Amino acid sequence: MTIRRLETGPRMSQAVIHGNTVYLAGQVGKPGGSVAQQTADVLAEIDRLLAAAGSDKTKILQAIVWMADMKDFAEMNSVWDKWAPQGHTPARATGEAKLATPEYLVEIIVTAAV
Repeated sequence: MTIRRLETGPRMSQAVIHGNTVYLAGQVGKPGGSVAQQTADVLAEIDRLLAAAGSDKTKILQAIVWMADMKDFAEMNSVWDKWAPQGHTPARATGEAKLATPEYLVEIIVTAAV
């Protein structure tokens, strides 16, 4: 079975497709924006990468959401809830973690079917 990588760099690929599954690297929004803006940026990037892999958000199997501060959970969810297709919501976990830089407030990792 082949492995296909999208947007491969020296440290990681933005997406890896193996069989009928696509694994996305953690996606972050533009640093410095609000939690809502960063979440919207991340979800748009997820849409873009899934399309490039031959998938879409209705095929997301699992999402892992990392937040710099769980006090912003409701703000992130206000954007997520408008984006997530009802009837096709993935298994999801959300946790608090120190992200790569203090300007990043949300990071989302997705696994989807192709």
